[in-house]
Amino acid sequence: MATTTGRFYSLDVFRGLAIATMLFLDAPPDKIYSILEHAEWAGFTVPDAPLPIFAFAMGAGAAISMSKREPSARRILTRAAIMFAVGLFIFFTWKIFELIFVSGFTFENFYDLVIVHGRLFGIIQRLAVTYAAAIFIARALRSDTKILIAAFVLLILSTAGFYIYSPVNPYDEAHNISRAVDYIFPGANHIYTPTHDPEGLYGAIAGTSSVLFGFLAGRILIDSSSMRDKILKLIAGGIILLIIGGLWSNLDIVSKKLWTSSYTLLNAGGDAILLALLTKLFDCVPSAEKFFRPLKALGTNPLFFFTANCLVLIVLTFVPSPTEGLGIYMWLFENTTKEFISTEFGATLFCVIWFTLWLPIAEFFYRRGIVIKI
Repeated sequence: MATTTGRFYSLDVFRGLAIATMLFLDAPPDKIYSILEHAEWAGFTVPDAPLPIFAFAMGAGAAISMSKREPSARRILTRAAIMFAVGLFIFFTWKIFELIFVSGFTFENFYDLVIVHGRLFGIIQRLAVTYAAAIFIARALRSDTKILIAAFVLLILSTAGFYIYSPVNPYDEAHNISRAVDYIFPGANHIYTPTHDPEGLYGAIAGTSSVLFGFLAGRILIDSSSMRDKILKLIAGGIILLIIGGLWSNLDIVSKKLWTSSYTLLNAGGDAILLALLTKLFDCVPSAEKFFRPLKALGTNPLFFFTANCLVLIVLTFVPSPTEGLGIYMWLFENTTKEFISTEFGATLFCVIWFTLWLPIAEFFYRRGIVIKI
């Protein structure tokens, strides 16, 4: 299960699966199959799984790291700040390219797009906030039982907030506590849509529980019990979380955009089981590691590849192609797979090709032992 460098192969593959799905589905050039698109408000589709997987893996990795050396408060805050800054840099880069190639770069346009309407939160910023909150909680409580209780207390607080703010229709898109918090901070001008921000501050409450559940899974991976017992604990814990999540969904909706408690529990349950199965696979069939090596390579540098993918997409989206009115990204799509079988199939195939192009780069990093920590 562990490599010669002390990294857990199953955890790297698990993390790599999240990044692979993000690379695959991050920027479909046209309409793709509905199961591959985010649920509009409530519900669950394939793209709704990767971010919770990564949050869960981040918690598990932190548990393994803390078993060797407990990070100082300064170290935790520094890492969170760097992650947050990387997320802001992605947004800033997007807006700069939009200004240069679409709006025209003037002081007035820059002030309007970046200062007045600049988005503060995003995927990496959400990970930064929940990482810091979860690790501080884990450091303070230490006991697995207390950490588990803290995770559920956060979920209870999250659900309760929706009902206290709007008892009649707590998850109405135009009137819910998450939207209200967004309008207070960072403000209506700085969120993803006029109605909500899927990575807004309120969702970080339940999002922190996702990291804590992963932290507990990491504790199981490194405890002194037998491999069989570790896997049974992960599977049993996953099943229990799935059952509780299913029951909890009678209280609130399953929604990534709000990161509801039931969404957290269902994902954490599935993540624990998936991690257990991968751990069992690599323990019983070591040769399977070769088959999963591309995911391992991606999972060794997850945030780097997520960030690199975002930045490359920004460049190719805005830099003009030989055809006037199209960016290079859309030009490539229209001149390759767009008309192949159907719009959905062609767009999905283009996503597959786009994802595949990242694999040689990940392999190069892996062979050279390059690990870029963000």
